[in-house]
Amino acid sequence: MVKKVMIIAGEASGDLHGSGVVRELKHLSPNIEIFGVGGENMKREGMELTYHINELNFMGFVEVLKHLPVIKSVQRTLEELLKLRKPEVVVFIDYPGFNLRFAPIAKRFGVKVVYYISPQVWAWHKSRVKKMRGIVDTMLVIFPFEVDVYRQEHVDAEFVGHPLLEGLKTGLDRQGFCKRYGLNPNKKILALLPGSRPQEIENIFPVMLGAARIIARHEDMEIVVGVAPTLEESYFKTFYNVDGVHLVKGASYEVMDSANFAIVTSGTATLETALFETPMMVVYKTSWLTYLIGRMLIQVKNIGLVNIVAGKQIVPEFIQHRATASNLANEVMRILHDESLVATMKLELAKVRERLGEIGASRRVAERILQMA
Repeated sequence: MVKKVMIIAGEASGDLHGSGVVRELKHLSPNIEIFGVGGENMKREGMELTYHINELNFMGFVEVLKHLPVIKSVQRTLEELLKLRKPEVVVFIDYPGFNLRFAPIAKRFGVKVVYYISPQVWAWHKSRVKKMRGIVDTMLVIFPFEVDVYRQEHVDAEFVGHPLLEGLKTGLDRQGFCKRYGLNPNKKILALLPGSRPQEIENIFPVMLGAARIIARHEDMEIVVGVAPTLEESYFKTFYNVDGVHLVKGASYEVMDSANFAIVTSGTATLETALFETPMMVVYKTSWLTYLIGRMLIQVKNIGLVNIVAGKQIVPEFIQHRATASNLANEVMRILHDESLVATMKLELAKVRERLGEIGASRRVAERILQMA
């Protein structure tokens, strides 16, 4: 039986999904030691944090280059932990920029390597799959189509289902949500989900907010911003004019569920919003250098996870130069004024949920980890 596990999850979504794994590991093996990189959710379930995800909260080619000294320091510290604490298994959760560099180090120490939540190799850097053949013992994937991607390169892969299905609960219905956060229950709700990384928000949120003000003016809607748990409401109040906007922290699912429409930053949040069958659009902007490099590498037609899982574009995407306040506002109002379009979008979003397997991903991952000794 495995007694020590190092887990590395470098961002908010990894912390969320990793917390379920930590919980199930502790349930199956109460005395197990779990340590590494995570966030408040993983800590709450009993993981010892060597580094908090807030210390690694950056993304993009340019941004990573700026933070190379920090990355190197984290890597050295985790390498020392491998020597001193000798975990039997290292579990990597997404975060490929760091994890795929650290995986060979773990293998040199004779540690079993489990990768949970695959890097999006099917979208870009498909060459990474060949490299993972020698450094990853097993891939535990959350989309069924990922199994073939890895098995074609002789990498052990198993579909465990999507962890989002486990925690897809809300504590408030729409009426309770409006009452708690001071919204007019007679008005429709426009949700903005700008992500969790400050540099991401800096590029995207002003456009989202500009579009939302246009829409709210024409459609008489309430504007609600879903604030990531790793951020404070004061961040938005300090840097942006959010007068008349409702900032809601720690209740993203209630925001998604109660909204009539959502403008969502590309990422896991698009899939979460889809699971509530809330009509949406996907938005993404980054530095021009990062965007141009990404364009050369990306191998899929759509960037939004909701569209990738659907296998076609079921919600609109506005990327980089197309992501302007007027473009977003016009498209949202066009959709809202077409009841048949809204109904079709909801129907397609319901099909997305069916593609994500059965509830219990975290339990299956924990059981697999404990079998790795």
